[in-house]
Amino acid sequence: MKDFSGTPGTFLGLILRMSQLIFAAASIASIATVTSPSFSNFTAFCFLCVSSVLIVWSFVLALLDAYALVRKKILLNPSSIGILTIGDWGKSTYSLAAASASAGIPIFYFNDTGHCHFGEECRKYHISVAFAFMS
Repeated sequence: MKDFSGTPGTFLGLILRMSQLIFAAASIASIATVTSPSFSNFTAFCFLCVSSVLIVWSFVLALLDAYALVRKKILLNPSSIGILTIGDWGKSTYSLAAASASAGIPIFYFNDTGHCHFGEECRKYHISVAFAFMS
């Protein structure tokens, strides 16, 4: 198999997994700092569950990449590529769907209905969704 940049077990692969992990954690951290009493009304922020699964997935694969770097192995056997492809495909589909659904809620509540009386809280919602898209 060809060695593509960003494949599992390479330094760029580790960097990509770590950035995925950092953006997912930043998404959860920015929405967790929301202190408005109406936070429980925003039930469509389903990307919190997806982001927490993404954090675990990215952390495990970052550890696998780090192990492969230490052992100087590139993980290109068909079984590991198959598992990573199916896992990444499912994770990316769910996280894109969750982030897209969550992006519509701030636009609806804050722009269309004008219920953004919290100032800083509104920016935290937008930042959290932006981090979810980047992850």
